[in-house]
Amino acid sequence: MSTTTTQPAVYTDGVVRQFAIMTVVWGVVGMLVGVFIAAQLAWPELNFGIPWLSYGRLRPLHTNAVIFAFGGCALFASSYYAVQRTSQVKLFAPALATFTFWGWQLVIVLAAISLPLGYTTGKEYAELEWPIDILITLVWVAYAVVFFGTVGTRRVRHIYVANWFFGAFILTVAVLHLVNSAEVPAGWMKSYSAYAGVQDAMIQWWYGHNAVGFFLTAGFLGMMYYFIPKQAERPVYSYRLSIVHFWALIFTYMWAGPHHLHYTALPDWTQSLGMLFSLILLAPSWGGMINGIMTLSGAWHKLRDDPVLRFMIVSLSFYGMSTFEGPMMSIKTVNALSHYTDWTVGHVHSGALGWVGLVSMGCIYFLIPRLFGQKKMYSVKAIELHFWTATIGIVLYIAAMWIAGVMQGIMWRSINDDGTLTYTFVESVKATYPYYVIRFLGGALYLFGMCVMLWNTLMTVVTGRSVQTPIPALAVHA
Repeated sequence: MSTTTTQPAVYTDGVVRQFAIMTVVWGVVGMLVGVFIAAQLAWPELNFGIPWLSYGRLRPLHTNAVIFAFGGCALFASSYYAVQRTSQVKLFAPALATFTFWGWQLVIVLAAISLPLGYTTGKEYAELEWPIDILITLVWVAYAVVFFGTVGTRRVRHIYVANWFFGAFILTVAVLHLVNSAEVPAGWMKSYSAYAGVQDAMIQWWYGHNAVGFFLTAGFLGMMYYFIPKQAERPVYSYRLSIVHFWALIFTYMWAGPHHLHYTALPDWTQSLGMLFSLILLAPSWGGMINGIMTLSGAWHKLRDDPVLRFMIVSLSFYGMSTFEGPMMSIKTVNALSHYTDWTVGHVHSGALGWVGLVSMGCIYFLIPRLFGQKKMYSVKAIELHFWTATIGIVLYIAAMWIAGVMQGIMWRSINDDGTLTYTFVESVKATYPYYVIRFLGGALYLFGMCVMLWNTLMTVVTGRSVQTPIPALAVHA
């Protein structure tokens, strides 16, 4: 007589573990490059006369590493984890999910090789040449198949709001990438854009600002809507507001790109349209921020003892600040002062370090113990240390860039009674020097925190074990 036992179905978490660990690894790498080039601005001799260590080649490597390697891996990990739990099914096509991991790592490695060697299209956030662009497309199509296949085979009727944001991010980034990367190959690592002149600039900043809007905002809002309620053990403050937030944000963000091209050859009406939609964008952005923060209603005391929750909530405060600052800077009269200055650098990093960085770290701190059979991270004190070094580093960085940027804008537009410029450009560079040193120190603090996170993650992984989480049985209601 023989008995057969059926193993319970389990979630596909192997690929989540891989992406979660690589989020931390690439975070250290990307931020190390950022600190190095920040040091070069203060001490230019640090390029050592080596072309592939020059600021112009390492700067796009830094942006690609932080956005697509660190941020991208965090998005893959969190979306794969959340879509399974909210759909109560394992990932659709697990082999394709594995392909997205290895394919994305290959994209990152190819970027790390090609950009310092000088292979670039010269397009912001889209510098990679056409063979790598094709690989990105293949990985992204596989990602869409896995994600939407999982949603399509879900065992619960409702599609949770986090999946709406993840889905919009996946679809929109696909369209942005395909349109903006249209190019004519002129060799294995050389191409020319399919567009020319002002049309090329318009499409580039339609892509560039929506890369911020969908890759760096919508995707991470998906994280926010899943992981903050889980960590706080509270329901979303207003589910209705989350739906309004989604549709208002998705519609409005698409039109904001022209505000990058104020006072250029772009038609004036197009610039004004970009400014108008940027101002409207403030409303849905703050609606989402308020919804996330108010999720802590009745649980504010948890912020005292839970540094992971602190990462998530403070990230939302930076999200609110950045999404106020962006619309303000899109106003033409303000932009006349801020354009081409370090104020823009400060704005970008308040969003990147404060919003994207902190919410990603909070989510990875949530994931790692659960993925490796631990009740908590190896060291909670190390999380506390990371939080404070990161927060202080961000404040130093963005305050220095805000002050430097306003100062630069005022110096560049100052004129004497006879109409000549009051200051030479070199004088403005000299006046900016102390703020570049402060920026470097702030970035170094942020990098130190990231290194602490890497140590904490590795210790948690080493002392833990990979776990298989069973898919819960659905409750049957009479």
